[in-house]
Amino acid sequence: MEEFFISNQHLIKYEQWQDIINKLYSEKYIGEQIKESDIILSLRKLIEQSILNRTNKNEIFGIFFSGGLDSSLIAAICKKNKIKFTCYTVGFQDGNMKLPEDVKYAVKVAKHIGLSDKEFKYKIFNTKEIENILDKTAKILKYMPEGPNTNQIVNLGVAAVEVAAYSISKKEKYFFSGIGSEEIFAGYERHKNNPTNEECFNGLIKMYERDLLRDFEVSKSLGFSFLTPFLDKELVKYALKIPINYKINSKDNKIILRKAAYNYLKEYSKRRKKAAQYGSSFDKAITKLASKNGFKTKKEYYNSIIKKAL
Repeated sequence: MEEFFISNQHLIKYEQWQDIINKLYSEKYIGEQIKESDIILSLRKLIEQSILNRTNKNEIFGIFFSGGLDSSLIAAICKKNKIKFTCYTVGFQDGNMKLPEDVKYAVKVAKHIGLSDKEFKYKIFNTKEIENILDKTAKILKYMPEGPNTNQIVNLGVAAVEVAAYSISKKEKYFFSGIGSEEIFAGYERHKNNPTNEECFNGLIKMYERDLLRDFEVSKSLGFSFLTPFLDKELVKYALKIPINYKINSKDNKIILRKAAYNYLKEYSKRRKKAAQYGSSFDKAITKLASKNGFKTKKEYYNSIIKKAL
């Protein structure tokens, strides 16, 4: 299936995205009288159905797997429903660096949910390999437009993780991503500063420039399609109606999703958000390569590899 933000294999226009998200957002909340247990049950059903709607028994799927809450929940549901899939995890390690956090957790979660060797693959890249991955990523992003909601270094790091994971894959046609979950379930630090569903809605609008443009360029270049169950229309509509106090407080975020995922992941549902470029240590690789090549900042290094890609 095509996600709603894709039409005839092309990303829809920003105005279309904005219109769709506006229609999904409602000030009419579920209501404080609804039991938390009922919301959790509804979420489990919606998330599981959104994943199953994107699969079929004859297709093998890839999962970009960080060992975090979102990708782990997708993998656990696929495992439960006997979907054919493989999880792919990547990281960077050099010298006496610690094992990347994503790799460490991915290995633990894979064991917890019973993934076989065919269902879970990971690779730790060295400096030279990462340099090649970043050069390839720069070629993909070279014509990507800049906007007020984009960060070039973040885009390079996140896209490089996707490119690296695809490089160790079986080149599946479809890859699951947890994108969207942070917005609809208030997963970012800024949600603590403004704990409202309006902030969740605003973040969804900004996702177009911040995330979708980048991910579409990656998938188009490499020849696969993203599957985004957390951007399922019915799930988004429901999540934006959940009172914000069920999602976030001064100490915790994505509270209701963590509770919905507990049956599948147990203690691993509590892992804190770690952006892809940090959990994989790819951001450290960018810093290291910037220094190695004589640049004072990551931005200067980014500009150099983009220039080389043109």
